[in-house]
Amino acid sequence: MSDAERKIARKRVKARRDFAGTFVSLVVVDAILIVIWFVTTGGHGYFWPLWPSIGFALAIVFSGLNAYGVLNRDVTESDIDAELDRMKRKG
Repeated sequence: MSDAERKIARKRVKARRDFAGTFVSLVVVDAILIVIWFVTTGGHGYFWPLWPSIGFALAIVFSGLNAYGVLNRDVTESDIDAELDRMKRKG
């Protein structure tokens, strides 16, 4: 296995571990906010934790997409060659 392949593999492993940490952290914070809401309102009234929960859900989704390769496509030599060809054609 080449050094470039090891570097890519290391980057992917790190992204997956970061995702796990992000997921756990956001779920814990969300649970704390819900407990605060419940204790202060008795479970009645406006459910304000909904708004940070939506933000946390978006953060988890995008972090997961990045960790599992949907948004995090590695740049290949053919990508670089294609870009160089486009640059040469434009001038």
